[in-house]
Amino acid sequence: MSHPLLQIKNLSKQYGKQCALSGVSLEIPQGSIFGLLGPNGAGKTTTMRMLTGYLPPTEGEAWVAGERVDADSVAWKSNLGYLSERNPLPDDLYVREYLAYTARLYRLKENRQSVDSALSLTGLSHMASRKIAVLSKGYRQRVGLAAALIHSPKVLILDEPTNGLDPNQIAEIRQVIRTVGSETTVLLS
Repeated sequence: MSHPLLQIKNLSKQYGKQCALSGVSLEIPQGSIFGLLGPNGAGKTTTMRMLTGYLPPTEGEAWVAGERVDADSVAWKSNLGYLSERNPLPDDLYVREYLAYTARLYRLKENRQSVDSALSLTGLSHMASRKIAVLSKGYRQRVGLAAALIHSPKVLILDEPTNGLDPNQIAEIRQVIRTVGSETTVLLS
């Protein structure tokens, strides 16, 4: 029997005396789209930050594609794509240039092919030669999503990927998520 692609056991986070997350456990199999729902302050972003290694848990463990999430190890990172809630992008780069840079960070052998594939998947091909600074919020989200997908991760974590987008943009982003969710495990809030 294979392991779930995303597994969390007894994950907790304390900030001093404040409990942000307490004893969360779950398993998400390959090809699943799983949503974390809850009000602001419920711990969704905290959970995602711990799963991506940005924040160490107070207690508990997590695994991505069978590899333990650990700040001292990088084995699990190659299997993970992440789009943060704030999606920081370099305004002075062109879309294609930024994605090519991201592909190089992942040491992808087929750099141009990976960039073209990510552009196509996220509906950005016609925006490839534009500077990120001039893009609408919806297109900026697509650039962040393309960067998270460029290395074909086994697990994709999306923190509020449609926040602040218009209804058409929301529908388009959801379609991309459905498309990648057939083979990739997706966790979103």
